[in-house]
Amino acid sequence: MILAVAAVLYSASAFAQADKPPMVGDKPLVQVKPKGTKAGTKEAAAKPAAAPKGKPQSIAVRLQACLELDDGTKDRLNCYDAIIPPTPKPKPAKAKGYADCRFLKEEDERLACFNGFAESIPKLPKS
Repeated sequence: MILAVAAVLYSASAFAQADKPPMVGDKPLVQVKPKGTKAGTKEAAAKPAAAPKGKPQSIAVRLQACLELDDGTKDRLNCYDAIIPPTPKPKPAKAKGYADCRFLKEEDERLACFNGFAESIPKLPKS
């Protein structure tokens, strides 16, 4: 009797490991994988220090981390662009917030805009 039960369980596990993907109804079960960046990209090198696992950093903290890079350099602009990707508009208005800096087409204007907002953010206490 025990041998028969073991044979049934063993065969059921063998069928579960088939090459077909698991199905939900008549559609295959989709498994979502986390998005990752490639280690060799410029954006990965330009990002500020990563947050501790389980505690994501706010945009303000990441913008302030960009202030540690040399002022007026392409590296600092790349750091800002990694946080808020640029999407130029034909005729942008004056930036009302840091997110509006991405609409400026000229790199110098965009850098000055980000610097102005990043420097005006009050320093947060380190915990």
